[in-house]
Amino acid sequence: MWRAPLSFAFHPTPVTLVSLARKRGCCVSRTPKLILNQMVQCPISSLDLSFAALSDMTRRGVLEQLGRADASITSLADRFHMTLTGMKKHIAVLERAGLVVTEKVGRVRTCRLEQGGLEAEAEWIEAHRKLFEARFDALDKIILEMKQEEEDGRADD
Repeated sequence: MWRAPLSFAFHPTPVTLVSLARKRGCCVSRTPKLILNQMVQCPISSLDLSFAALSDMTRRGVLEQLGRADASITSLADRFHMTLTGMKKHIAVLERAGLVVTEKVGRVRTCRLEQGGLEAEAEWIEAHRKLFEARFDALDKIILEMKQEEEDGRADD
């Protein structure tokens, strides 16, 4: 006899799952099953890394600051009122996304914007902007046709 799967509002242990399933009369294997999340297994694209990096206000501010002039991690940390460790983590995210390059000279690590860092992202945004414009234009056309049909229906009455 098949029953709907159990659903939980918490993350139960395997033992809890087994005992609850048995109470419902389900046949349960004692061998734990491995569940893979395919989204976690997929490689991360450069667009994903870039947009994830840009999602943080501090990192956007760092990019804006580096657009004006190169800066050391220490000066960026001071400017954004944060610890050196915290700023290093932000810079690491920006480096992984290919938006910032750092160079260590002596004891000072200087950050600068990567050349062409947002070109792929700008192309992606522009392509999707054109797509949405076309869809909104088609929607406007449908709405105008519906209004015209409604007005024609009123005129016939």
